Amino acid sequence: MKQVSIKSLLVLGIVCWALGVSAQKYAGGDLSMLPKYEAANVQYKDPNGQRINDVLGYLKTEAGFNIVRVRLFVNPSGETGVCQDLEYVKSLGKRVKEKGMKLLLDFHYSDTWADPSNQWTPAAWGSLSDDELYQKIYDYTKECLEAMNDAGAMPDFIQTGNEISYGMLWGLKGNGNGRRCYTSKDDNWDRFRTLLAQAGKACREVCPEAKIIIHTERAGNWSTTRGIYERLSTVDYDIIGLSYYPEWHNSISVLKTTVQNCHNTYPEKEVMIVETGYYNNWYPSNATYDFTSLWPASAEGQKKFLDDLVTALKDLDYVTGLLYWFPEENPFNNHVYEPWYNHGLFNPSNGRATDGLFSLKAFRGEVETTGIEDNAHGSITSKRGAAGAYNLEGRRCQVAEGHRGTYIVDGRKVMMK
Repeated sequence: MKQVSIKSLLVLGIVCWALGVSAQKYAGGDLSMLPKYEAANVQYKDPNGQRINDVLGYLKTEAGFNIVRVRLFVNPSGETGVCQDLEYVKSLGKRVKEKGMKLLLDFHYSDTWADPSNQWTPAAWGSLSDDELYQKIYDYTKECLEAMNDAGAMPDFIQTGNEISYGMLWGLKGNGNGRRCYTSKDDNWDRFRTLLAQAGKACREVCPEAKIIIHTERAGNWSTTRGIYERLSTVDYDIIGLSYYPEWHNSISVLKTTVQNCHNTYPEKEVMIVETGYYNNWYPSNATYDFTSLWPASAEGQKKFLDDLVTALKDLDYVTGLLYWFPEENPFNNHVYEPWYNHGLFNPSNGRATDGLFSLKAFRGEVETTGIEDNAHGSITSKRGAAGAYNLEGRRCQVAEGHRGTYIVDGRKVMMK
């Protein structure tokens, strides 16, 4: 039997560790409206004005997306943006998986938008007692996940609720808010924990490899964020998911403090920014914070916001995901989404991809590289860079044209000649 030196084993271990680090960063967006835009023949174009025929493929290859989030409603109400029933989500989820991207399934457990001010029970579940509701959320979650699996759309990440800062399944809309949870009171937390436990149980049974996200929306307030996750400490989940919109949640430095505190307090949990975004035109008049002097409400300001956000987060190993909300918004030639939200990463006046679309990939550590050749797969060229390069001693390095040697790039062994 051939003897292997300790040094060789150490080098191999370091390389494997480096690959693992590279594989755990995810950048992408919530693309829940993309099929509606495609059906309406909305024109998506690259920065040069060329029509993009495969938007999902373009987002992967050119914008560096490796994860897509899709929301799911129980019986969608049909209001603006609320159209994602199970059949819709299975179809889009299958496309995402076929592209080789990760899928984040966002259960809203509602017939309409679920957010901190709206966590209304689906109409069909409205007459259920709490005990019946505990069983229902388990059954519904399990049935949906089984259907996704059968459709070739098994999620890799699962949100058991959307922006559930104050609980979920409060009851039918208009019947009061007695089911809300506040960190200053003990009321309703046992009920909330049981609902999450039942949903998580179904996730573990059907998708044992998927990571469960508990998603809240108090990133601008560490005290409240801490109080929520402290009260949910007995719930089985993997990732703290946060929404971050500067107009509501304050500066990037405030977000970074919250993120760092999350890690310090719950070091066993990953952190993901599962929603973020900025304006490409007007700024909301009712915003809590005005950052237009730093980031104008324009394509240029939008890109600067994203560049600054990526710079603040990309070197934090425990922050493993950054997802933009509604990047596909594009009212250029067919106004599918009313009202115009003006968060999209496509120019509303001509349908062209804005520079901000290409900022997200830097979160994954992509760098500008050219001339990389792959021994096993033939010649490959990266126009916008690869997601991290390591030498065979496991050290991260910059790879540029003219550099010779063998490197680990995007999880593969490549050679520069």
